[in-house]
Amino acid sequence: MQLAERLKRLGTETAFAVSAAAAEWAAKGHRVYPFHLGDINLPTPPSIVEGINKAIRDGYTGYCPGAGIPELRAVLADDVGRKRGVTYSAANVSVQPGGKPVIGKFLAAVMNPGDEVLYPNPGYPIYESQIEFFGGVAVPYGYVETATGFDLDMDAIRRAITPRTRVLVYNNYQNPTGAQSSRQEVEELAELALRHDLWVLSDDAYYEMRYSGEPLNIVSLPGMQERTVILYTCSKRYAMTGWRCGAAIGPQPVIDAINRMNTNAESCTTHFIQRAMVEVIPNDEEGPASILAELRRRRDAAVEGLNAIEDISIQAPESTFYLFPNVTKIMERKGLEDVNQLMREALVHTDVSFCTREHFGRPQPGETQKYIRLAYSGIDVPSIREGLGRLKQYFED
Repeated sequence: MQLAERLKRLGTETAFAVSAAAAEWAAKGHRVYPFHLGDINLPTPPSIVEGINKAIRDGYTGYCPGAGIPELRAVLADDVGRKRGVTYSAANVSVQPGGKPVIGKFLAAVMNPGDEVLYPNPGYPIYESQIEFFGGVAVPYGYVETATGFDLDMDAIRRAITPRTRVLVYNNYQNPTGAQSSRQEVEELAELALRHDLWVLSDDAYYEMRYSGEPLNIVSLPGMQERTVILYTCSKRYAMTGWRCGAAIGPQPVIDAINRMNTNAESCTTHFIQRAMVEVIPNDEEGPASILAELRRRRDAAVEGLNAIEDISIQAPESTFYLFPNVTKIMERKGLEDVNQLMREALVHTDVSFCTREHFGRPQPGETQKYIRLAYSGIDVPSIREGLGRLKQYFED
């Protein structure tokens, strides 16, 4: 008996493999400094926990509409639209069990086999996996390292567009680089989408994980609301990674198609979680504010610790909870060519666990610089300082 051929095209979230290696190392009696996985080791705000417990007690434990309960769809339409300067109704919202399902369902709704999809690389590896699983052609675009962080490689994006290009996947406030687009970048992307008649998936997982400045979303530019689907998730904003609550927000025809997929896939998103979020999203800013304040403290400690290491220089990103330092010179000094070997040796010598660039999409021909990714969402400030101190000693040895 053989399995389906398409499974060969299905990738995975490779950061979980790093988690397994870290867990195995910890099981041998070592303390692990967990910079590898973008989980949040902060409690879900009490208002959400209380709201969910109340919803369970009140009996919201059965099936509900596959598109999501009407009250939550309306709340999300108002919250997401207002913060982006556009107007949505409940009909523009499809509630999901997390943000990740939006990627595959969106692609299944708008992409035919053989269509080309532009996606960020390095970027969230599930883009690449889902594009290829559904028979599309994954076309990567990258970033250019600057003195202030990372900019989109706009020239590469323009060169990559062909008559078969159907979709642009765009992750402003980006994992893994922490990149935040300028207005000019967003306007240039919108112009390309309009000129070439592209669908856009705007991955907004970190839209509200910003430490300063006003957010900017491509959907707010003229002509973009009609062709853009937003990936929304409660995971980061509310420290709800395990609760699994998110949404697709966009033009009604594609949302209607996603709703049909909901019914075929999971029937509905957990009823009592939805019921609690109806009250939380419009009213609880204190919980997310405290989460963001703690993440800012961790960011500052991590940036300070990395910049204390010889041959590393990194700017504090204004969004997400990731740092993406260039370790090319460190690898040259250690005589290493494989950045994953650096990762493995660092775990053994320092107990520090992190991901590498290679966990965020297949490296492209011509890449010469080596990067690692450190997430500071799952490790407290004292441990950040201690772990990066150990990493400094190893990197400089």
